[in-house]
Amino acid sequence: MSLLPYALLRPFLFRLDAEAAHELTLAQLERIQHTPLLALAAQPRIDDPLTLAGLRFPNRVGLAAGLDKNARCIDAWGALGFGFVEVGTVTPLAQAGNPKPRIFRLPQSRALINRLGFNNEGLAAFVANVRRSRLRAQRPTTPDSAAPALVLGLNIGKNAATPIERASDDYLAALEAVYPHADYVAVNISSPNTQNLRALQSDAALEQLLAALAERRAELSAASGVYRPLFIKIAPDLEAEQIEAIAAALLRHGMDGVIATNTTLGRSAVQGQPHADEAGGLSGAPLLQASNAVVRALRQRLGPDFPIIGVGGVQSGADAQSKLQAGADLVQLYTGLIYRGPALVPEVARALASLQRPAPAR
Repeated sequence: MSLLPYALLRPFLFRLDAEAAHELTLAQLERIQHTPLLALAAQPRIDDPLTLAGLRFPNRVGLAAGLDKNARCIDAWGALGFGFVEVGTVTPLAQAGNPKPRIFRLPQSRALINRLGFNNEGLAAFVANVRRSRLRAQRPTTPDSAAPALVLGLNIGKNAATPIERASDDYLAALEAVYPHADYVAVNISSPNTQNLRALQSDAALEQLLAALAERRAELSAASGVYRPLFIKIAPDLEAEQIEAIAAALLRHGMDGVIATNTTLGRSAVQGQPHADEAGGLSGAPLLQASNAVVRALRQRLGPDFPIIGVGGVQSGADAQSKLQAGADLVQLYTGLIYRGPALVPEVARALASLQRPAPAR
């Protein structure tokens, strides 16, 4: 258990503007992550190894993209007991994102609404931060290793100023830059906060993007001798026909996994609450069932062995178990950390390990 209980910190943080609290937390984690003070936040990692997409995950619980857009705190996240950490979304060029305020708490529903808009410092700063991580010196070990290293996912997107018809250019530039430093690359085509981005989930646009990514990945793999899995992150606001088309496209173009899901535009679960009508993506407890439904539909269409990372609404061990029961292999946390704090990580890891759900090596 962390030596600094989150219950003592949360009232102070929740008195601050949501984004100010976020930035303060990141700044403090960045400041202490390479000092003895990290012991104040560190907690043991629960061992529940799983081999997925050719990677050895120490356990099934990961940090979702969005909390650490610039990869500033990789070593701090690793000390919290995660089996894998996904940082980003990074875009080729730095961008400020949408105007503030742009993060809103809905405590009654243990939820957040954000319209950040891929605010980040760009690829050069992002890669420099990844390279400074001490954990990156511990590359993931072979599948038969008894002590696998933390798995690192790097999440890429497109700049807001890039026309949607040129989106592939941004994704290919980002893929090339992060490829040598990632264990897997996550491709974000589902944020609701970049204009027209979700159009990339439509048939023709998705075909073009996935074909381009597959071709560039093949080139990078041939040049480096290293194969990096590609995971596609999709939205929860999809019709059954869209999910079926996406699943078919993932298989057709040799993608290695899917992350389900991003935030939702739906508001039915939070109607009437303060900030419920703010524009942006809703995350947290109200997203659990919708994201689980997408996971379940994907599993039905992708078969038993295709890797699925479930994310959305996990705020307890039981919530995480529902993801695996819906068909996910791994689970990610974001908003649950805001409301529950670091103790949620080992709680979820223990809950998932207790399911004793056998998973074949992939």
